[in-house]
Amino acid sequence: MSRSARDGQVPASLRPRAADQSYDLAAALQAVVSLRARVPEDAFTAAALGTERIGSAVMIRADGLFLTIGYLVTEAEEVWMTTAEGRVIAGHVVGYDQVTGLGLVQSLGAPGLPHLPLGDSAAAQPGAEVVFAGAGGTEGAMAGKVVSRQEFAGYWEYLLDEAIFTAPAHPLWSGGAVIAADGRLVGLGSLQLGHDPGDGRVRTLNMSVPTDLLKPILDDMLRLGRADRPPRPWLGLSATSDDGQLLIFEVAKGGPAFRAGLRRGDTILAVGGRPVTDLAVFYRHLWALGEAGVDVPLTLEREGDRFDLHVASGDRQRLLRSSRLH
Repeated sequence: MSRSARDGQVPASLRPRAADQSYDLAAALQAVVSLRARVPEDAFTAAALGTERIGSAVMIRADGLFLTIGYLVTEAEEVWMTTAEGRVIAGHVVGYDQVTGLGLVQSLGAPGLPHLPLGDSAAAQPGAEVVFAGAGGTEGAMAGKVVSRQEFAGYWEYLLDEAIFTAPAHPLWSGGAVIAADGRLVGLGSLQLGHDPGDGRVRTLNMSVPTDLLKPILDDMLRLGRADRPPRPWLGLSATSDDGQLLIFEVAKGGPAFRAGLRRGDTILAVGGRPVTDLAVFYRHLWALGEAGVDVPLTLEREGDRFDLHVASGDRQRLLRSSRLH
């Protein structure tokens, strides 16, 4: 997550050429800035995500509203953005949406940059040509293609129905811009990971969040700092699926699962009596039970013993520090 702009430089042979684009490539790349966020050491996410977070952000409106990947700015007390020309811009966190994983930052003062309008993420289908742009102008941009649109389940209780997977893999992926052929923003870089698009060959790709997910909640986030929807039940555990089994490998200290006595190494067999075989099935069964606070009946296996246990779910957002204005 924490990489410098220098580390993110793209080999010249992979950079996009202005002559190949139907839009003003130089202006589009100016909208992508580097972002540095500082988080207090006692913040809930500090242990997992660090206190110094570095990535990119994309200006999506002329008034200085920037879109970034939410884990960069969660609980941040300071946010600084740097343009490709080296100009530093202060910002403050407007909001973060747990469901999509997207975050918004408002600049404090006029950025003096062009902005990238939101595009049609649904049109970014396999084979579509894109530019994946980290901060740093042309040196931080890579010409690529959409390889796949597939479900993505993250171990941190996160699920996208149809994430965007692009190649080649960009070295500066956090908050990077996926720019469609019409010059509009269709995705925000989240992860770099090994991925099998269905042909049995594992490649290193960038996984990005479709920006279509922002459109229905943008007004809510600007008004409330979050999407105006009931919070999902959260357990505070990290799990992985292997051969049809869901194995817990970490339990957040002080979280609902921790308080209920779940441990590293436990296998989750069912939620509310419904069998689970992978993360996506687990999350959908969990969230179908109701809102945060709902009782979650789990069937577990520990060292050969099978047993039932109930977890009083929580609202993850309540554990996070609110952002403050500079």
